[in-house]
Amino acid sequence: MKKVWLILFGLVVSLHLQAQVNSVVAGIDKNPVMVDEAIRLSVTATGDADRDAFDSSPLLNDFVVGRTSISNRTSIVNGSRTDSVTWTTVLFPRDKGTFTIPSFSIGGQQTQPIQVKVIPVQQAGEDQQQEARDYYVTTSADSTEVYLHQQIRYTVKLYLASDIERGTLQAPEMEQAQISQLGDDKRSTEIVNGRRYTVIERNFAVVPQRSGEYRLRGPVFTGEVMAPNTRQSFGFFNRTQTINRLGPDITITVKPEPADIDYHWLPSEYVDINEEWPQNATFKVGEPVTRTITLTATGVVEEQLPEFPKNYPPGFKTYPDQAKTATVDKNNTLIAQRVESTAVIPTKPGLFVLPDITIPWFNVSTGQTEYAKLPARQIEVKPDTAASAAPAPPPSTAGTSDNTAVAPTTEQPATESPAVPSSPWLMILSALVLLLVVLLIVVIAYYRRKLGQLPQSTATGVSGTPGESTEQQYYQQLQQALSGGSVNQIQRALSQWLNSISPVTTGRPADWSLTASLQPHLDNMLASCYGNGHTKWDKDAMAQAIASVRQQWLQLQKSKQQALPPLYS
Repeated sequence: MKKVWLILFGLVVSLHLQAQVNSVVAGIDKNPVMVDEAIRLSVTATGDADRDAFDSSPLLNDFVVGRTSISNRTSIVNGSRTDSVTWTTVLFPRDKGTFTIPSFSIGGQQTQPIQVKVIPVQQAGEDQQQEARDYYVTTSADSTEVYLHQQIRYTVKLYLASDIERGTLQAPEMEQAQISQLGDDKRSTEIVNGRRYTVIERNFAVVPQRSGEYRLRGPVFTGEVMAPNTRQSFGFFNRTQTINRLGPDITITVKPEPADIDYHWLPSEYVDINEEWPQNATFKVGEPVTRTITLTATGVVEEQLPEFPKNYPPGFKTYPDQAKTATVDKNNTLIAQRVESTAVIPTKPGLFVLPDITIPWFNVSTGQTEYAKLPARQIEVKPDTAASAAPAPPPSTAGTSDNTAVAPTTEQPATESPAVPSSPWLMILSALVLLLVVLLIVVIAYYRRKLGQLPQSTATGVSGTPGESTEQQYYQQLQQALSGGSVNQIQRALSQWLNSISPVTTGRPADWSLTASLQPHLDNMLASCYGNGHTKWDKDAMAQAIASVRQQWLQLQKSKQQALPPLYS
């Protein structure tokens, strides 16, 4: 039994020794290296190493660390098996100088530190410079000192001395900044130091979101090119090699808003505001007119544009639509626009002044506050011609009779005021005039008595006086518009009917207490048509409200007719 335990213990120790890492070696593919070149770092562990044992974070202080690839290898020599794991990482130096790749610990084994010398391009040897300059990246910015939210135009150029199989160019990076590509890539050719290059240019808009000093890190280019000194092909595949190039970093200083800014911060080089009205627009009471205001600014994004002030004088109802914003690029410059459309409905005639609209903005070129201004506009609102053409309700017959009878009575003393005429012809003329007046009074009294004997249905106003007949005609037109007409037709028909029954000829229900209950229905109808689309309008409820108001008006007319006493009992 003791022998068995010794055998098992020996097996465990043997397996443990085999699972250990025997050695770890680190190396780089080139030294010295140019400031825009990539270094390929390889770390190889012999033995049974964990694939996650390599940590590249200590390299971040001096290098831009790319993706790490992992490969396993097993070899058997004379019956002896050897396992190894290799980690390969692409490094880009952040600046020229001498840097140290630190020691790495894998499975208890340590690598040796590596000194790397990073030199400018012009210090490289002739052969090395020739190889390095086959492909390189340059970067530039139109300004390195900007204000908060001011656009930086960032340009990247990729120089290619020969064709590449494939390649990718990453976007630049900067903390607390919004970065977007401007337009499409531009392709051209340039001759640099006697060599012809294909140049691919790509532009970016960088908009800082916080003030301070930041590093705008250059983009990384990774491509596949034909391997040098080979023409061999294996099947359908040619031998290629990977190249990596890093664009230079740029330091950006972002200045905060000036202390005296007390308005919505809008840094730009150009800001403009304008308005649009329908061609040959005329303003009439109750008729909507669409006003469109557009704000344009360069070098900013749409989220930075302010809202417009809503300052309309009394006598107008406004129904603003939802604002439309967009950001486009033109000639490598961001252009942001905000468009607001508002349905403006005058409620009374007269001369009005729409106040000016002023948008303050900060000119980044001059460092001064400027103003985009929409001047005040004077407009004339005309009354509703259709409502004005509707005849007003005529006065009652009894009132007309009284006015006619009183007029001669007031004039009669004037005929008697002179002294007693000495001529008999004047006396005869006066007697004839008096007789005509008496006859006129008798005729008026007779017709008034006949009117009092009319049937009750005639006196209700349904088919009686001309004014009441006009009301019935407009009411029928309103019912037809409600059953199948458009909002404009309903609004016009309602205005005509209201002016045929209301003593106030403005076309607004709220101006008369009897029709005031119709105003909310009219507002809801207009808001559903010209507003933002969230207001609901109940056509049936509006029709019922109109019918109720008309019934009250008919009862009021009936009570007025019954309240007139007969001239003779």
